[in-house]
Amino acid sequence: MPLSESALIGKHNAYNSLAAGIVARIFELKKEVIKESMASFHNLEHRLEFIAKINDIRFINDSKATNVNSTWYALETFEQPIIWIAGGVDKGNDYTDLIPLVQKKVKAIVCLGEDNRPIHEAFAKEVDLIVNTKSAQEAAKISYQLASKGDLVLLSPACASFDLFEDYEDRGRQFKQAVRSL
Repeated sequence: MPLSESALIGKHNAYNSLAAGIVARIFELKKEVIKESMASFHNLEHRLEFIAKINDIRFINDSKATNVNSTWYALETFEQPIIWIAGGVDKGNDYTDLIPLVQKKVKAIVCLGEDNRPIHEAFAKEVDLIVNTKSAQEAAKISYQLASKGDLVLLSPACASFDLFEDYEDRGRQFKQAVRSL
């Protein structure tokens, strides 16, 4: 089965799907059943979740990415220019591993949090435009204004959500609602 036929996106999901497929074959599940399952599987909410495509701009909710490693996989997944929504409660993050991906893929950063200094300090030399926001609605609106046709808006914060939201689920739900009201 070509990976392009899988419902999930990202190399990390491809690796997981391959492992699941091998286990399924060990248990002698039919190839057709495995293929159908992988083609129709729906990712859990807030994990590289497609929200909408508005004027050829895609919006992705990865609010569950509350650490640098998770955000690395999200940034690595996409090829088009990214408006990256990041920030929240920084847990002493080391953003060094994200720098090559940010240099290559990120067009602008929209910070979503009370204290955005760590994001600014980490990426000020890598991205020309970093904007501060204090709500999911403001972050969605500004991201949409900064994006061009063919771009991707990615909420993948690399931080906890407790400064502005109840939890990552609340942040993701508010972001989805904000995108849908654009």
